[in-house]
Amino acid sequence: MLRPNDEAKLVKALERSRELEALLADENAMSDTNQYGKLAKEFSNLSGIIEVYRSYQKTLVQINELQEIVKSKGDADFRELAQSELKDLDLQVQKLSQELADYFDPSKNEPDKDIIIEIRAGTGGLEASLFAADLYRMYTKYADLKGWKLELMSYVDTEAGGVKEVSFSLSGKECSKRLKWESGAHRVQRVPSTEASGRIHTSAVTVAILFEPEEIDLEINPKDLKIDVYRSSGPGGQSVNTTDSAVRITHLPTNTVVVCQDERSQLKNRAKAMRILRARILDHMQQEAFQKESALRKSQVGSGDRSEKIRTYNFPDRRVTDHRIGFTSHQLESILNGDMDELTNALMAAEKDLKEQAEVK
Repeated sequence: MLRPNDEAKLVKALERSRELEALLADENAMSDTNQYGKLAKEFSNLSGIIEVYRSYQKTLVQINELQEIVKSKGDADFRELAQSELKDLDLQVQKLSQELADYFDPSKNEPDKDIIIEIRAGTGGLEASLFAADLYRMYTKYADLKGWKLELMSYVDTEAGGVKEVSFSLSGKECSKRLKWESGAHRVQRVPSTEASGRIHTSAVTVAILFEPEEIDLEINPKDLKIDVYRSSGPGGQSVNTTDSAVRITHLPTNTVVVCQDERSQLKNRAKAMRILRARILDHMQQEAFQKESALRKSQVGSGDRSEKIRTYNFPDRRVTDHRIGFTSHQLESILNGDMDELTNALMAAEKDLKEQAEVK
């Protein structure tokens, strides 16, 4: 059964959910898209636990009704059937109670956050850029399967059809929870199409997962920014347009530089560049704090170092191995086609085990 304090919090959450539902149904709410988005996100975050709470309440009502039948002097067979159903409902209410209790446990309840994924070709030349394109395709297909919203922010390709670097944002249920451990070096072992002798090459691609900060999380002084505009250019210096639409923003205190040139509008490029910049600065701050929090490392999957080799994709053996948790899958093609649940489930389970071990200590 729930603790009285948790029950009171759930009642407030239910009231807030009803209030948000009414606000979102108001035609005037649509006039402010920014505010509407915040309300919709809050409603989405509450909807899951509200659904569990309603199931919990419904189950309690059913239990009370069956208990009355058991206590009655009615048909013996009917009372025996009610007693049998009570056992199943007791197990169900225990499970629901645990889910609700976990909601108030910060170590188990993790809110969904919008993220920015940056993929960069590393060592390996042409083969690295081709594999960067493969990883971009893998994440986009996974996002499509999960129903997440994807927005391309910056894309620099190569003449051979590979990707030099790409940045895109993701938002949706569990996207941050499932992909937060993708940061690090991803290594590929395969025979390049240009290799006549059939020799296996090893290349690397780096992936960074950045959490998009809320306005209250990070405040940037405009005086700390240097903003340059210039004409966009494509692979090999090919001109994309004839206006100064490309934007380069430099955050002077951290020497963080972001370039966006995919949009024809300077304003759109600037807005995207600022989103990436804010995410990178917040990530820089979090990395510094992480280095100081040695206790936190005990509950982390991997070292948290962006240069850490986290995963190998071996094409000859059709194998994907995550080195941090010792997990291996032989479903290489499925994973690269976006079916990543096997991987992300294993990482979430490993994180849970590490946190529980840290709590025991």
